[in-house]
Amino acid sequence: MDCRRPGTKAGVVQNVAFQQIPDRAGCAPWLVDRLFRNLLVDATGNTHRAEFSIDKLYSPDSASGRLGLLEMRAFEMPPHARMSLAQQLLLRTLIAKFWQQPYKRDLVRWGTEIHDRWMLPHFVWGDLGDVIEDVQASGYPMMLDWFKPHLEFRFPQLGDLEVKDISLEIRHALEPWHVLGEEPGPGGTVRYVDSSLERVQVKARGLTDSRHVISVGGVAIPLHPTGTNGEYVAGVRYRAWQPPNCLHPTIGLHTPLVFDVVDTWSGRSIGGCTYHVVHPGGRHYETFPVNAYEAESRRLARFFRLGHTPGPMQPRAAPVSREFPFTLDLRQC
Repeated sequence: MDCRRPGTKAGVVQNVAFQQIPDRAGCAPWLVDRLFRNLLVDATGNTHRAEFSIDKLYSPDSASGRLGLLEMRAFEMPPHARMSLAQQLLLRTLIAKFWQQPYKRDLVRWGTEIHDRWMLPHFVWGDLGDVIEDVQASGYPMMLDWFKPHLEFRFPQLGDLEVKDISLEIRHALEPWHVLGEEPGPGGTVRYVDSSLERVQVKARGLTDSRHVISVGGVAIPLHPTGTNGEYVAGVRYRAWQPPNCLHPTIGLHTPLVFDVVDTWSGRSIGGCTYHVVHPGGRHYETFPVNAYEAESRRLARFFRLGHTPGPMQPRAAPVSREFPFTLDLRQC
């Protein structure tokens, strides 16, 4: 259920459902199932694959559906037990908080920002910080620093660059993948997932608005201020792979990504860096990394603080997108 779009018809239906929940003292356990069963579904109407699955919470239809279990399928299993404990502690804290202080405010319609702004680690981390501040104000001593391992695990830093008092950081970002249409396959029909696209976050500090531009592949990145003076952030979506089954198969690879710090006053790139999606020498990794250290070393080996564009340079203007203003889509450049 997308509770973040109350302005749409579906959002109105969700708001009406929330309004039907009485105070906690008078809410029958089966009422949650009846109110939300047909709303907590995925795009195909499947209740089992929804982000919040209530199939086993308290369904009056069968005894197996009355187990008191709420399955949160949007959570990823972390690689360390302490990270898992931090997640569970946050969930228990939120349950306790909302039990004492039920949330009765209007829902926010984020629209396309869900797949634009909220795919970038800068805004995800800031949103988590707001949650931690909210529970702290309610008397729960949670700390944001406890979740820094989650940030580094889900959004690893690919590399950074320092040039003429300008700091550039490239970090992995989220990129949803499309499920393609049905095709004939061995033993029946299959539906491929287009995993060819990836996204990175570009964060720059120390820029002069009227002078400096950050470009990738010769295209100016539409940077947005973060609220800190001289700090800007944006996302870059690019084609990292070209499998036989994907959307827009005629669009080639955009890698390696060459980032330039362009001085528009002189019309030249004053520095830059290069990120390779695969081994820069063309090698193929035959084994999975044995631990996080080897995985990090592979990422670092694909990033170079050199390779910027030489000579006079005038970056091309990026196409303006009203739906995805925080993301530069190289497929459209």
